[in-house]
Amino acid sequence: MAVKIKLKRLGKIRSPHYRIVVADSRTRRDGRAIEEIGLYHPVQNPSRIEVDSERAQYWLSVGAQPTEPVLAILKLTGDWQKHKGLPAPAPLLAPATKADKRASFDEFAKTLEGGEPKGEAITQKAKKADKKADEAAGAESSESAEA
Repeated sequence: MAVKIKLKRLGKIRSPHYRIVVADSRTRRDGRAIEEIGLYHPVQNPSRIEVDSERAQYWLSVGAQPTEPVLAILKLTGDWQKHKGLPAPAPLLAPATKADKRASFDEFAKTLEGGEPKGEAITQKAKKADKKADEAAGAESSESAEA
């Protein structure tokens, strides 16, 4: 019997999440599995990947073949390199926090403007209101100059 390590799809139409399962290669994608060894949630930011490394190593050692998507996941977690005896991959990067993003944006804005970033965005409506106020002030000053 040929055994595969593959993804079992769960979730709603536009919200997929997967379980990493060990199953007979002849079973359908979402069919009966021998064992569940992990999770993969691609929609979350960052993607959530959990693999039971011990069980993955066992199934790889007894000859289970991973599908291409599972192979990519195993390479990210380092289980494939451990199985093949290769050096471990670099650790996955942690997501940047909101404060880090704001600081990097401010630095970028300073390089573009050469000074401090502006506090607010000016919309078209605000520009029109400012023009009308300037015109009204200009008309009042001209009337007072004539009198």
